[in-house]
Amino acid sequence: MPLLFSYGTLRDEAVQRETFGRVLEGEPDELVGFEQRVVEVDDPGSAVTGGRARHAIVRFNGDRGSRVSGMVFALLEEELDRADAYEPAGYTRIATTLASGKRAWVYADTSGLSFP
Repeated sequence: MPLLFSYGTLRDEAVQRETFGRVLEGEPDELVGFEQRVVEVDDPGSAVTGGRARHAIVRFNGDRGSRVSGMVFALLEEELDRADAYEPAGYTRIATTLASGKRAWVYADTSGLSFP
């Protein structure tokens, strides 16, 4: 089962029910080497925003001391596809290693970046 790290709206049980048809079981973890910021999302077709709204996004900075708290969830492959459809433009799914050592997917701002 793929793992997905969430620092934002996918942690919300109502969003999980709507997106996956169930409440996900997860555990706390941290994203290492990333920083979190808030962006304006203007994607009228997005299930996340329903229009314009402010949402959290992470960006790789390479600083091992920089951490973002969140939850890691085990998903079925088809649920990962649903998560892809849920995220608005500007959020790219990338693989990373969490503080726990687990490999997980996370949605991040990757514009202009290259990373390990």
